[in-house]
Amino acid sequence: MKYQVRPGVESYGHAIGILLIDCSTPFVPGDVGNASTYDYPVLYRTVPDVTLERLIEQGDESLVQNVIDTALELQRMGVRAITSDCGYMVRYQHKVAAALDTPVILSSLLQLPMIERTLGPQRKVGIICANARRLTPELLAIAGLSDPSRAVIRGLEDQPQFRGPILDETGTLDQEAVEAEVVAVAREMVATHPEVGAILLECSNLPPYAAAVQAVTGRLVFDFTTLIDSFQHASRRRRFAGIY
Repeated sequence: MKYQVRPGVESYGHAIGILLIDCSTPFVPGDVGNASTYDYPVLYRTVPDVTLERLIEQGDESLVQNVIDTALELQRMGVRAITSDCGYMVRYQHKVAAALDTPVILSSLLQLPMIERTLGPQRKVGIICANARRLTPELLAIAGLSDPSRAVIRGLEDQPQFRGPILDETGTLDQEAVEAEVVAVAREMVATHPEVGAILLECSNLPPYAAAVQAVTGRLVFDFTTLIDSFQHASRRRRFAGIY
């Protein structure tokens, strides 16, 4: 096989490109921002000026060009798909996807249409997110959820162990304490709404707690890593070998 140099490319072989928001948070194993989360190479780039305040609290549409420019840089590096480390980046999904040739999966919320269609009409999708007040019907519609009444949403904005390091950027994260809060929220959700048939963790900081959520709820649990892994597998198909 012959290979050609790609001008301006610093390294090769990255499966997934990840856009990071401009924040200061400890990225523990399992977090989208921790490279050891993956069994394949990923490539990170921080998007200038996309802060938690401007993205989640303000929903600043003027930032979309910054996202596009940084995504184009990852595309030039040869990644096979581009994601982000915040579910609220779904706000920019359509415009960024339109500007790139590489598949764009900016938010864990993009799994909502699939999950919704796998559940019977009497069942609902549970969503645990960083800020329930900011997970608006508009964002759910962008993600593709056809019926917002089928979503049961719980936010973590009032959970102190989560809020400190994730939303207020205090710099120190107690993983066991955060897990206890997330598990308590999940347990309350399914106790109050037993019709919840599957759970989606919106926030990119939540995959480390997915196994614990599943253990207490018994539900299928989706998050950023289930989305990213599916696109990585689609980009690196293997030949099957076995017994016939």
